[in-house]
Amino acid sequence: MTPANATPQQSDLLDKVTHGSTQDGGTQDGNTQDGNTQDGGTQGGTIHDVVVDPAESAAEPTGLTKAQGLRGLAAALRVRNYRLYVISQSLTNPCSWMQRVAQDWLILSLTGSVAMVGLTVTLQMGPMLVFGLWGGVIADRYRKRTILIVTQSIFALLACSVGLLVLTGAIQPWHILLAAALGGFTTVVDNPARQAFVPEVAGPSHLRDAISLNSTVFQLGGLLGPALAGAAIALVGEGWAFQLNAMAGVIAAILLVRMRPSELFPAPKLPRAKGQLREGMAYVSRHPEILWSVVLVGFVAVTGINLATVLAGYASEVFEIGAGGYGLLNSCVAGGAVLGALASTRRRGLRLRTLVANAAILGILQLFASLMATPWLFAPALVAVGCASLLYLTGSNTLVQTSVDPMMRGRVMSLYILVLFGAQAASGSIIGWVAEHYGAQSALVTCAVGPLLGALVVGIALAKRGHLVPAVDWHARPGRGFVTIVTREDLATIREAA
Repeated sequence: MTPANATPQQSDLLDKVTHGSTQDGGTQDGNTQDGNTQDGGTQGGTIHDVVVDPAESAAEPTGLTKAQGLRGLAAALRVRNYRLYVISQSLTNPCSWMQRVAQDWLILSLTGSVAMVGLTVTLQMGPMLVFGLWGGVIADRYRKRTILIVTQSIFALLACSVGLLVLTGAIQPWHILLAAALGGFTTVVDNPARQAFVPEVAGPSHLRDAISLNSTVFQLGGLLGPALAGAAIALVGEGWAFQLNAMAGVIAAILLVRMRPSELFPAPKLPRAKGQLREGMAYVSRHPEILWSVVLVGFVAVTGINLATVLAGYASEVFEIGAGGYGLLNSCVAGGAVLGALASTRRRGLRLRTLVANAAILGILQLFASLMATPWLFAPALVAVGCASLLYLTGSNTLVQTSVDPMMRGRVMSLYILVLFGAQAASGSIIGWVAEHYGAQSALVTCAVGPLLGALVVGIALAKRGHLVPAVDWHARPGRGFVTIVTREDLATIREAA
């Protein structure tokens, strides 16, 4: 650490080491630039085997610009194909969540069995957990626009069929189970193709802003969809909730058809060959900024982003504010997510250590919220939690997307989605069990465990890999902070200068 009586010259040296760019094999975020390697099956330029700063290293092969904030988003939305894509996602994401909630309520109404609700969820989520990685291979082999036109059409057909059966009074439980299973298998291909399609519609110059906005739309859909489901079921019934989702799917397919193929930026198609799934996993293992992002999102998702059960417990048991209060608490989280979406557009850079810090902040805010004794204190704490949650999730998705080679994007994103969905599936059981046996407040504390533990594990791993240690700069310039992270070699240099 820098001594308390460090001179300005010594402080400048520390500032140059900690805030300047590294050269000659220097390290940042625990990653070492080992030189250039050609990954098997990759095209489109040389890829660093270990990237020092993914946000910056991706700029060269992908042509990322430095457009920031709302102006960057506005520039991305001026791209016609991307604008059509955002409109389609803004419709299908919340409507698909709306249908999922209506589907669960419908099977419960027909059977009176919670176990049947669980079976429906298993049939819908199970295919992605089992076959999701192969969906990524398919997304890399075929044109993603064609895949999405087919999948959106299938989703629309399934929703329309179930909706008509409900409206005509002919619906049976097996209809719902069959539709859930078919939709689950369609999702196996749809999800990785949808994620990997964003760079093709936005183009390299708007990639960062496009990925950030796409992540925001995806996360907001998960927050707004259940609220739409409650309103739709109460006003028009489950049948029309399915029909609304069917209409959203039809519109999305039409918008995809209306895109101009000549204005797309398609990645080269992956030729059929053996070992491509294994190749994708090996690629992830060789790129720490992707590997540790996937590990961290698993920790965060396993407890940190499933608040529905916790908020239901707070509304019914802790504060006793009923269904209206439950809706208000969910609205606070959604409002925070909107603020997080706006904040995410103003990010100037993104590194793996930023994700670690964001995960830690999310866990700390959840612990803070668990201490709130009244709804009026709890509500603003939820706004902060919603903001931190969306900032982390959009940042994680953006870092992975901007760090991956286009030829590997489908397989890498399928792994990312598999870990995210799998952890969320486990989260429901974990948080539900804690809430049932120990109460909602203990469940909220449990929510914080995943993000905090993930930040600790990944943070330690990065520090060991990069030989990083904290250093104190007593003469830090305003806004820089006093504690900085440097390598052991740089710290030795600073001590010699002292």
